[in-house]
Amino acid sequence: MAHLLSTSCSLKLPYGQRSSTQSFSQRLTTCPALFTLQSSMIPSTRIVVRGSRLQKKSFVCATFVSQEAPSQTSSGSHQFSFEPSKSQRVMVIGGDGYCGWATALHLSKRGYEVAIVDSLIRRMFDHQLGLDSLTPISSIHNRLRCWKSLTGKTIGLYIGDICDFEFLSEAFKSFEPDAVVHFGEQRSAPYSMIDRTRAVFTQQNNVIGTLNVLFAIKEFREQCHLVKLGTMGEYGTPNIDIEEGYITMTHNGRTDTLPYPKQASSFYHLSKVHDSNNIAFTCKAWGIRATDLNQGVVYGVRTDETEMHEELCNRFDYDGVFGTALNRFCVQAAVGHPLTVYGKGGQTRGYLDIRDTVRCVELAIANPAQPGEFRVFNQFTEQFSVNELASLVTKAGEKLALDVKTISVPNPRVEAEEHYYNAKHTKLIELGLEPHLLSDSLLDSLLNFAIQFKGRVDFKQIMPNVSWKKIGVKPKTVAA
Repeated sequence: MAHLLSTSCSLKLPYGQRSSTQSFSQRLTTCPALFTLQSSMIPSTRIVVRGSRLQKKSFVCATFVSQEAPSQTSSGSHQFSFEPSKSQRVMVIGGDGYCGWATALHLSKRGYEVAIVDSLIRRMFDHQLGLDSLTPISSIHNRLRCWKSLTGKTIGLYIGDICDFEFLSEAFKSFEPDAVVHFGEQRSAPYSMIDRTRAVFTQQNNVIGTLNVLFAIKEFREQCHLVKLGTMGEYGTPNIDIEEGYITMTHNGRTDTLPYPKQASSFYHLSKVHDSNNIAFTCKAWGIRATDLNQGVVYGVRTDETEMHEELCNRFDYDGVFGTALNRFCVQAAVGHPLTVYGKGGQTRGYLDIRDTVRCVELAIANPAQPGEFRVFNQFTEQFSVNELASLVTKAGEKLALDVKTISVPNPRVEAEEHYYNAKHTKLIELGLEPHLLSDSLLDSLLNFAIQFKGRVDFKQIMPNVSWKKIGVKPKTVAA
């Protein structure tokens, strides 16, 4: 039986919006500052178990929390220049997550009017699986109060599940976004491969949530530009060059430009392929304007904005479920654990600094797609194999007097471990992206960051424990 959350929270609705006649307990989804989480065997607080069947429990509300600045947040002061204020209103779905939080702050600093929409379920995942960020992260409310205190800028907050269309509708009608940045998906391939329940949750959450966003744009904000975070994993590892979304080919004497073939390698990646197809169709059918950012593997934790105060610090995942390769290697090196290379280590992917993630999103917003246009940008700056990353971390660790070893562990995934990989990524460069490449100084910074927080490392989470071939059927909850 799933445990329901018992919550209490005061809220304000913006722009004179009246509350509905529903009771407060029926309308409230989550309020993170004032509840204690109960361990749950299933991945969504919106699902309850009745007998052997999963049923949804409907929550209908648009929760907007007005952020008031505390009397004093920091003994220091921060000054930076702002560009002239832009009129665009940007809704960041999934704005409490790793990429979403950094993006929301960056856009706010650049003069956009920003609102975050988030169910806060990413924090629940950690609780369910016994995981924790390497960095201590503040509640979303304290984060936004701190941002208000430091900059004078307010970021709106709507707490709820975009799979609930009534909630999403209220958020759209209240905030009236000119652009929607959609990070609001379960983003881990290993998480989607733990068991049947999480595979189903990943596809339902990601595909239905994105469909709801598309319908909300169609119904309430037809000119709104959707900036959707996809993944380079949609392409797989073909033995030809990977183009940016489309490929021109000749077959039996006829030539056409078609969507690039997709070869997803997990239930998570498959959900992103379904998203891309749904978005492309609605652009054609409804005239929606959309940019699909097929993002590579993101590394790093600091941006100019998150460095301003400890309460703005971003999460840093190093575990085998949510941690990405370079971040994981840096933590392993810092605590003296051998770097865990999966199989032969020839798996090659595109990578980018989180500072480039936020800049890419800004460039897409500032240069929107046309009505009916479905653009695809490959969002990464460099390509590395796993072995190359391990070598770079080893060399950087030696400069810090770390004894870095590397081991090969059985690959938990089903993937090619040696393959051709050459992906194009020119469109964002043409729009003005100036990449932060993986330099010795950046690796040194990442390692020092990992050393600073190494006392928070849980060694039980370092090794991979989710197998593609041995995916479970029953929900799995890690005991404390």
